[in-house]
Amino acid sequence: MQEKQNNIALVWFRNDLRVNDNAVLKAATKTHKSVIACYCFDPRHYGMSDYGFKKTEKFRTQFLIETLENLKTNLKALNIELFVFTETPETVINTLVTKHNITSIYLQKEWTSEEVEVLENVKSSIADTIKIREYYDQFLYHPDDIDLSFSDIPKVFTVFRKKVEKYSSIRISEESSTVDKIERLENNTNIPKLKDLGFQEFEAHPKSAFPFKGGESVALDRLNDYFFKTQKLGFYKKTRNGLIGKDFSSKFSPWLANGSISARTIYWNIRKFEEDHVKNQSTYWLIFELIWRDYFKYVSLKHQNDIFKIGGILNKDYDWKTNERPIQKWINGETRSPFVNANMIELKKTGWMSNRGRQNVASFFAKELLLDWRIGAAYFETMLIDYDVHSNYGNWMYVAGVGNDPRDRKFNVDIQAERYDSNGKFQQLWLQETLF
Repeated sequence: MQEKQNNIALVWFRNDLRVNDNAVLKAATKTHKSVIACYCFDPRHYGMSDYGFKKTEKFRTQFLIETLENLKTNLKALNIELFVFTETPETVINTLVTKHNITSIYLQKEWTSEEVEVLENVKSSIADTIKIREYYDQFLYHPDDIDLSFSDIPKVFTVFRKKVEKYSSIRISEESSTVDKIERLENNTNIPKLKDLGFQEFEAHPKSAFPFKGGESVALDRLNDYFFKTQKLGFYKKTRNGLIGKDFSSKFSPWLANGSISARTIYWNIRKFEEDHVKNQSTYWLIFELIWRDYFKYVSLKHQNDIFKIGGILNKDYDWKTNERPIQKWINGETRSPFVNANMIELKKTGWMSNRGRQNVASFFAKELLLDWRIGAAYFETMLIDYDVHSNYGNWMYVAGVGNDPRDRKFNVDIQAERYDSNGKFQQLWLQETLF
């Protein structure tokens, strides 16, 4: 067993906001006797995007605040103090490092352009002697375990899925350990309120299909309820295309997106459910969805910033439009399709939309209105509680015909509405809402 280092380590949290099954936190607590942590509500995340939308709206912001409150409590149980800032990481991390004589910073490895740029800024602001220790920790199948270089990631999901299912294994989570309490440690930082970030307080919409709060503890409660208390997991494949209520799908995506639960934790609990209750198409299908999530991450590792370009990863040249009027009509639920409109109003009111809804409104935007798909993707980034950069842009490329769909299909929203909302109940639920 290695001797723990006396110096204090810093864990810089980004999209890994949990204490359970967290490789970054585990490495820090295993190596150092004392650890502190930090999180930055980066002001750039609350500014305007290139497409004229606020980068983050109130729904995900509130969910993030709740997540940080829970993380702070859970870290305290490990004797780790969480410092929270509303300034850029490059502004505050150097101060933290200097004040506490930090020699090592631990963080989850990210690779998309904004996150890479921020890390480079932080590196420039601190001494060269400080070690930056990065860990891939947002996958079901770890990059070291898939026996594929990023450049060899298959063009088609099915090929990727079959390969990892046959030849790769999923790691068993190891928990972080308690560290020594740092005596006389001062922490005058506070988790901001919504108003501190430029938003008004709001009540969650009573019709929301996602009525849950943020944080690891709520995520684990949801898992326990959906799997073991109600055993809804056993029917997931039959209900997953639902539109109304909290239990037609697992609803794990918001917690997965900010890392307050890991894909591995979900996977191993599915296996436990299969041992204790039933193994069927439904239990497999949730694993299947987790592999899709991995695939979009590997696609972005392979193609890097091409996932944000108008031609996508296929570099296809379509004649995209950018007319403001149809964009606003789509956003406000004023298109020719009541089904699209109902989904868009739900998103505007709640920050949530079903998977079935997302595919339809994205296809309508790109394939029927022929609008620049990146504008739709940017609007989703603004509004969705469960925004995840890889899944969002991967899915939008897919439906726009510039991504990983060899068939380049178009959803017929009228047929889809008839199939998935034949009684019109979902459309009635949201079309009667006033938008403003």
